[in-house]
Amino acid sequence: MPPSDKDVQSMVAALFTLNAGLERARRQRKGASTLSLLQVIDDHEQIRPSDIADLQQVHPSLVTRQVRELEDAGYVEVIADPADGRSYLVSLTPAGSQELHRLLEFGLRRFALFVKNWEPDQVRTLTELLQKLQTSMAAVSAREQRPQPGRRWAPPRAQSDGPA
Repeated sequence: MPPSDKDVQSMVAALFTLNAGLERARRQRKGASTLSLLQVIDDHEQIRPSDIADLQQVHPSLVTRQVRELEDAGYVEVIADPADGRSYLVSLTPAGSQELHRLLEFGLRRFALFVKNWEPDQVRTLTELLQKLQTSMAAVSAREQRPQPGRRWAPPRAQSDGPA
C-alpha cells in the first residue's frame, strides 16, 4: 500500500525544511560553500566552470567568483581549456586537497553532534532511506526525461486505430 497523501506531505515538508537549512549554511558559511565547490572539483581531474555551475545548480558567474577566490588561496589551479579557447579548466592543488579534508572533518564532527543522541541503527536507517529516496527520484526523473518519438519541432500526431 503506498504512503498516504498526509504522510508524503509531512515528508516533503521535513525535507524542504532540512534542505533550506543546508542551503542557508552553504550561503552564509564560507566553509560550507568552499567544501561543496572543492568536492565537485575533486570529483573531476579537470572541470570547466560551466560544468561546476550545472552540477551545483547555480549561476555560472557565482562559480567564476568562487574559483577566483580558491585560486587566490592556492586551492585550485586554473589552465586554459585546449578544447575551448573561451573557457578554462579547474583542478585541485595539494593545498586544496588538504583544505577539502579539513572541511570534511569539520563537517563530519558537526553532523556527529546532530545525531549524538541517536542510536546507530537510526543513523543507518536514515542513510538507507535517503539513498532509496535518491534512487527513486532519479528513476522518475529518467522516465520523465525520455524524448518522445518523432521530431521535436513537429506537432504531436493524433492517435488512430488504423490508416487514415
